[in-house]
Amino acid sequence: MSDTWIALDAAARRKNWWWAGYLTIIFGGWGVAVALTATGEKLWWIFSIAVCWLLSVIYVINRGYGRTLLTSDRVIFRTFISRRSILWTEIVDIEKRRHQARSGEWWDLRIVRSHGRPLTIPGAFSSRMDDVTFEGKYVLICEYWARSARAE
Repeated sequence: MSDTWIALDAAARRKNWWWAGYLTIIFGGWGVAVALTATGEKLWWIFSIAVCWLLSVIYVINRGYGRTLLTSDRVIFRTFISRRSILWTEIVDIEKRRHQARSGEWWDLRIVRSHGRPLTIPGAFSSRMDDVTFEGKYVLICEYWARSARAE
């Protein structure tokens, strides 16, 4: 089986950038409100807000540009921040997870390993319930995992 990349398409990455913009507006407004109203230690509050904004935007960018390479013997995660390689033989399950918050819900995929903590698969998340592209990514990953198990 040839190597296959799993990543967000251009429209999903664009939507992700919109979320980064929303976060910037929200944190920027919060920072201005604190600067205009806070007394005493303004700098500490503004610095805290800036750090929270930076961490949030890095998370959004990392999620949007993360991708996964499926090979015959391993799965390779590449994100804005890190690189990781996991052998198919270390994987015991691939699961879909549903997350719910006040603003909505989203789904992602996670690899459960025999040793170590489960890992979210970069490039495989959706905010729609019946997303055909997301389901296709799930099926493709499960297919690679099943083929590697048969090859052993």
